Amino acid sequence: MLRPLELAHHLLAEIIVKDDVVVDATMGQGFDTVFLAGLSDAVVAFDVQDLALEMTEKRLAENKRQAKLILDGHENVDKYVDKPIKAAIFNLGYLPKSDKKVITQAETTLPALTKMLELLVTGGRIALMIYYGHEGGHEERDAVLSVVSTLPQKTYQVMRYGGINQINQPPFLVMIEKLA
Repeated sequence: MLRPLELAHHLLAEIIVKDDVVVDATMGQGFDTVFLAGLSDAVVAFDVQDLALEMTEKRLAENKRQAKLILDGHENVDKYVDKPIKAAIFNLGYLPKSDKKVITQAETTLPALTKMLELLVTGGRIALMIYYGHEGGHEERDAVLSVVSTLPQKTYQVMRYGGINQINQPPFLVMIEKLA
């Protein structure tokens, strides 16, 4: 079986082609940015931490990939992306091996998600990896689930995938596909 992040990558790889605009909303250590840059030449990645930008630059160079890296919050996506997007990925939570007090929060994640849904082309997908086993994580998880649960089903298909017999609040995937 695929793990939730592996499934997210699989479902994004099904639809992304070289000239598609794609967004890594939370670049973190750069794994998703590198993955997306292997599929598209138009990757835009966001993070609020200098360390994330540094790690992602290094990982991109090691893999001979390129992306536009932005040291800013994903809620400001509309300041940097003015074209329709084919896909986006969020990894909600905190940057491993860094200050665990710097976390994604509903106050910025929800505006970012709303803006990306507006930019998303028909057939496009947004993957939300929800890590919530930290202080503040449950609030963001609940806020995101509340919003995506009310998206109109004629316009969006929303699916949830994750383990149910695991301890320690395992992360799960929410995948959104724009139908119309």
